[in-house]
Amino acid sequence: MVVKTFFFSILCVSWFLFITFASLFSFAETITVPMFNIPHMDKLVHFIFYFVLVALGVKAARGIFKENVPLKKVLLYSLLFAFVYGIIIEVLQYMITEDRQGDILDVLANSMGALVGVLIVNRLVSKGWSLK
Repeated sequence: MVVKTFFFSILCVSWFLFITFASLFSFAETITVPMFNIPHMDKLVHFIFYFVLVALGVKAARGIFKENVPLKKVLLYSLLFAFVYGIIIEVLQYMITEDRQGDILDVLANSMGALVGVLIVNRLVSKGWSLK
């Protein structure tokens, strides 16, 4: 069980760092224009990034804290963390990057991904899915 908790903790931190890097690093020189253009595809990517962040965060936190912290509290803290983190990233994009800009719609997509992640994890656990 300790190995599984360690694995999900490392995976969660790695995903967190990946989002940070992907959000603040410029890919202008390395990305070519795609052959197909899907409107607002970046919002779907934001949604998925934060959905996965919350799911991994809840799994890691439940492994670390066991049953000492109620699931509802872990879900709430995961949601709040993802929400605040998403805002901070967008502010940093606006303030410190040259070719990236903060976008309120990205914050909304991040928040919706986190919220749906919390709702799905809560639903799965209430249906008997174990987070162990």
